[in-house]
Amino acid sequence: MYVVESKAGAIGCMILSLCCLGSWPAILTLLERRGRLPQHTFLDFTTANLLAAIVITFSLGENGKSTFRTPDFTTQLPQVWSLLLLDILDIKVNINLIGNMRNLQDNWPSVLLAVAGGVLLSVGNLATQYAFAFVGLSVTEVITASITVVIGTTLNYFLDDKINKADILFPGVGCFLIAVFLGAAVHASNAADVKAKLKSLPSEYKDGTQDFYSSIKNGEDNPEKDKTDVESQEKQAGKAKAGTAGFFVELENKRAIKVFGKSIMIGLFITLFEGICLSLFSPAFNLATNDQWSTLPKGVPKLVVYTAFFYFSVAGFLIALILNLIFLYRPMVGLAKPSLKKYVNNSKGRGWAVFAGFLCGFGNGLQFMGGQAAGYAAADSVQALPLVSTFWGIVLYRKSSKRTYAVLVSMLIMFVAAVAILMASSGHRK
Repeated sequence: MYVVESKAGAIGCMILSLCCLGSWPAILTLLERRGRLPQHTFLDFTTANLLAAIVITFSLGENGKSTFRTPDFTTQLPQVWSLLLLDILDIKVNINLIGNMRNLQDNWPSVLLAVAGGVLLSVGNLATQYAFAFVGLSVTEVITASITVVIGTTLNYFLDDKINKADILFPGVGCFLIAVFLGAAVHASNAADVKAKLKSLPSEYKDGTQDFYSSIKNGEDNPEKDKTDVESQEKQAGKAKAGTAGFFVELENKRAIKVFGKSIMIGLFITLFEGICLSLFSPAFNLATNDQWSTLPKGVPKLVVYTAFFYFSVAGFLIALILNLIFLYRPMVGLAKPSLKKYVNNSKGRGWAVFAGFLCGFGNGLQFMGGQAAGYAAADSVQALPLVSTFWGIVLYRKSSKRTYAVLVSMLIMFVAAVAILMASSGHRK
């Protein structure tokens, strides 16, 4: 089993994890804005996420020497299932052998904690794609990541017996907390910019009584342009220019989730719920691998990272599969009603959704590997993923006001500071 032991190796895992976890949200946002239903996207995403976990556990989890206290993945996993099978069948042959196995691998409390972490992450990620539509990519990531760090990092700090440097760690947490308010300010400012631009459109477009595409062809995207100007009309005949009023209406016509005219409170509620779910999955995984609550019987080895990650990912896949199959036939927020057959036949964008799932799966695995070595509180620095997400999603703010840009830059500065400070607080688990 491959184990990250050095502080430098742990920080390397965190940086790679940050890049992976910061990129997949932008891909899901792109797919939704191109009209792919989130139920279809998430089924592909969560399947790829599980496959990534299987690749990690059967490769890195098998690489190296297996010992009694740190067994490799395949050594620890089958014995757990053997005990379950023996209990179900009520087999009482060879009592001594069964008793020894039970004493060595009776780690169901840790398994259940890993399962709980996987469920929390999966539900949080599921809520994420709906929050993107209502609140926006960058702002959703900022608010969610900040809630996650404030709650999750504090819990992990105490669970890890304070191996991280508190005088460095908590100023970093403070930076994330400030970023919550800056993120809300960015959203409010950008929403005001969009509202001002939409006032330039004729009333029939605002009310949704006329299709915007016809206005593009007729050169009505910008009412201030002279309709007799042939050159102007030719430029208007294609797609609307990014950042214009027409761009936002055209986007609304294409996207899967329609948000015009809907309350901002829907998006903020989803974002808050998502943040709470994502703030608890890392502490649950920490408990699963380190048994701080002493739930394991004496002499039973703790779950290694790869075994916990396998259970974590399987649980996340199963809950995502169940919820998405429900949403296929009972869609939320006014989405079209698809079906399993339509999902199978809808291959457009599937490759990107699968790629996003692999990025998320490998990002989570790297985060846990780094956290096991340097402390999960420091590993929560990967929740600075809005740095990467904002890089990919910055196009959403083009043509915004100087006020919006100023707040956006301030938000990014706070995240840069938070990442540097949290990584500097890394300790070393004995």
